[in-house]
Amino acid sequence: MKHLLSISDLHRDSAISLLNLAVEMQQVNSRDVKKLPALNGRTVANLFFEDSTRTRFSFELAAKRLSADVVNFTAKGSSVSKGESLKDTVQTIEAMGVEALIVRHHHSGAANTIANSAWSKSAVINAGDGTHEHPTQGLLDALTIRQRLKGTSDKGDLSGLRVLIAGDILHSRVARSNLLLLRLLGAKVGIVGPATLVPDDARILADFVYFNFDEALSDNFDVVMMLRMQRERMNSAFIPNETEYSTLWGLSESRFNLLSTDTLIMHPGPMNRGLEISSAAADSPQSAILDQVANGVAVRMAVLYKLLAQETSLK
Repeated sequence: MKHLLSISDLHRDSAISLLNLAVEMQQVNSRDVKKLPALNGRTVANLFFEDSTRTRFSFELAAKRLSADVVNFTAKGSSVSKGESLKDTVQTIEAMGVEALIVRHHHSGAANTIANSAWSKSAVINAGDGTHEHPTQGLLDALTIRQRLKGTSDKGDLSGLRVLIAGDILHSRVARSNLLLLRLLGAKVGIVGPATLVPDDARILADFVYFNFDEALSDNFDVVMMLRMQRERMNSAFIPNETEYSTLWGLSESRFNLLSTDTLIMHPGPMNRGLEISSAAADSPQSAILDQVANGVAVRMAVLYKLLAQETSLK
């Protein structure tokens, strides 16, 4: 496989292999000199048609720590604002000698369109496409859960763990990638949110489906992953107002205090503190939010290494 567009591009063993490689990359990131020569002479382009902090910066760091040259593209201030097409943008970037495209786009399927087009020869990594998927986020979340709850000696199996994903499931590409990957690795995954923000195929996607947050939390999940309210993807009123959403679906301090002290708290960021998560939960010792950020660099190093340095299939 030349690209990473979806968790569906992986099978269980290849996903575990990527997580194990990411652990090795963590060791590189802990050294005084955080560099490997693996991608020396290769050029990677970050093509971000949406705003991003964590994903763009971690991909840039990942590529640079593998000694690649990095080109950063943002739609704002580029020829896209003048009407340039996706095809022309990609062909222009590739004409400069780029070999890998890391693509974030507001349209679902954009990365897949590039990867399967006749006008691109680069390896393509999906860094988030619309409401579809965000595969490297799923991988870094799995690595975080594995290391916090299963131990660093574990080989990747998450069976026996129960994960609850809460909030705006409908618009969340993070939720979709996590549902696919965590279940692939053996975890039991539940989802909870307002009926308007839970997809119609929820009972196919997840092992458990709830429409009451307190009921879901009472079922003793090992991990509670809160999702950001995806305001920019909403085109109608999915909730009455933010105050009601926070009251019914937010991980408030009072709800957090009722959880076991062993429950891991996660959030892909950026957080809307006071809306979907309280500072008490986000800043607690149970929070793995900063671990998720740190693991993003290692996971993205592993993906770039697999696709460009080894040049072998991920499957």
